[in-house]
Amino acid sequence: MTTPRKIQNAFLAIEQSEGVGARVRRSIGSAALRSFSPFLMLDHFSGSADHEDFAGNRGTIEEGDLQFMTAGRGIVHSEMPRPSKEGDAAVGMQLWVDLPEKLKSVEPRYRDLRAKEIPTISVDDDKVTIKIISGQSHGTDSVRDLAYTPVWIFDVTIKPGGKVTQELPEGWSAFAYTLAGSTSFGREDQTTVGQYHNVVFEPNGDSVVAEVAKEASESGRFFLVAGLPLDQKVVQYGPFVLTSQEGIYQAMMDYQTNSNGFERAKGWRSEIGKSMVH
Repeated sequence: MTTPRKIQNAFLAIEQSEGVGARVRRSIGSAALRSFSPFLMLDHFSGSADHEDFAGNRGTIEEGDLQFMTAGRGIVHSEMPRPSKEGDAAVGMQLWVDLPEKLKSVEPRYRDLRAKEIPTISVDDDKVTIKIISGQSHGTDSVRDLAYTPVWIFDVTIKPGGKVTQELPEGWSAFAYTLAGSTSFGREDQTTVGQYHNVVFEPNGDSVVAEVAKEASESGRFFLVAGLPLDQKVVQYGPFVLTSQEGIYQAMMDYQTNSNGFERAKGWRSEIGKSMVH
C-alpha cells in the first residue's frame, strides 16, 4: 500500500496582468509561493500561444499541445496567448523548471509534444482520465527525454464519484493546480479544494490520492506535477536564473553586449510584439 502525501499549503492563484495585454493566474513565483525547487514559476492563462525567438523558431502551441523549451545559455523569445477561433478559452499553462547548475550553459533547445503523442489512460471504471505528459501512471510511460530536470506532469480529470491514487517518486516536490470543479485530496485527512488553487504537498509519502464527491455537479480537473528538488541556490533577476549574483551580472553583461550566446539578439524585434503595438 502506498503512503499518501498530506497537504502542506493550498492557496488561490490571483489573476494579474503580464506583458502586453495578457492576463494570467500566477501561483508559483507569486508572493504566496516564491519558489518550490525545482519549480520557479507557474502561470495559467486562456487561449493558444504564439511564440518566436531570435533563432527564427516560431509557431503556435494549439490546444492539447506542449512545448518544452530549455533556455540554457540564453535565448531571446516572445510569446503571447491567442484566443481560439471558436471563441472558447483553451487552457494554457506555463511552468518554469530550474536547471542543474552544471547545465546552465547548455545550448538552447525545443521539444514540441503534440496532443496525439500524449498517452491517455482511464482508471476507476472510466471515471478517471489521466493524460501522461511526462512520467509514469498505472504502468504506462510518457514520451521520454523531454527535459533535463526530472519532472512528472499529469492532466487528470475525475468524474463525480471517481477516485485515483497516483504514485510519485518519494522526496520529489509535488503540487496540484486545480482547473475545474472541486477535488478532495488525501485519504484520511481530506481537504477539498476549488478551482484555480495550487495545492502544495508535503515531501513525505509516495502517492497523491484525489477524488470527486458523487453528488458533485461537475468533474474535477487538475494538473499534478512532481520534480526532483535541486540542492542549489536560486538567484533570479527577471528572466535570468542562476546560482550566484556574479552569474547574474555576467548574464546581463552578455545580453547587453550580444555575446556568449546572445549574438543573434542584436537588432532582433519580435513580430508578435509589433502586432501588439497600436
